[in-house]
Amino acid sequence: MGKKEVKTNAMRILDRMKIPYEYDTYECDDFVDGIQVADMLGTDRSLVYKTLVAVGKSGGCYVFVIPIEAEIDFKKAARVVGEKSLEMLHLKDLTRVTGYIRGGCTAIGMKKQYPTVIQESAQQLPHMYVSGGKLGMQLKLAPEDLRKAAGASFADVTHR
Repeated sequence: MGKKEVKTNAMRILDRMKIPYEYDTYECDDFVDGIQVADMLGTDRSLVYKTLVAVGKSGGCYVFVIPIEAEIDFKKAARVVGEKSLEMLHLKDLTRVTGYIRGGCTAIGMKKQYPTVIQESAQQLPHMYVSGGKLGMQLKLAPEDLRKAAGASFADVTHR
């Protein structure tokens, strides 16, 4: 018997939606940041995006997918999602809220469907990389396909 392919929840959702994707794996026991991941995979850093989860003043959660070398602009992001203000979700709450762990968090297939925003510059890319739903896995897919799978919208939410 051959080695069974490991499917994450995100991959099963993409399969169900018939969305094409590729995946890359890398050795990883602990959290590594996106820049290290891009370097390990030999991928252009501008194609690799990180998934951030923020909490609004209302208590609602929001998901932002931004370039690994960018920083979220909380004022812009709050305006986009209609909140007075946002702050990062505490790391201790990440798994409970999303079902994913730090470094394996992806906008596809969280425990609940949260409002999700992808940095608008992603629309210019032929493809992008995001976490595959567990440590050591990255998904490569078209930005529009990520938007569809995550029920997301595109907007400018980073510092220039």
